[in-house]
Amino acid sequence: MDEREQLRNWVRNWKELGPILEGIRHSEIREADNVSGLQQLGRAFNHATRSQPPRETSGLVEMQIHLAKLRK
Repeated sequence: MDEREQLRNWVRNWKELGPILEGIRHSEIREADNVSGLQQLGRAFNHATRSQPPRETSGLVEMQIHLAKLRK
């Protein structure tokens, strides 16, 4: 099977399966328990903000310093 044929198969599969997958996605969204999800996220957020003092940096600056040293 050559590359063009593989691409044709891929496109054919997406044309056939895309609407089916979209239907599954929509039903999962409709059936989602948003209240429960928000409660869980709220607990995780509260735990994260209470457990540790806020950082002075995200570490991005330090990472860039180390990467700059590697370039030299």
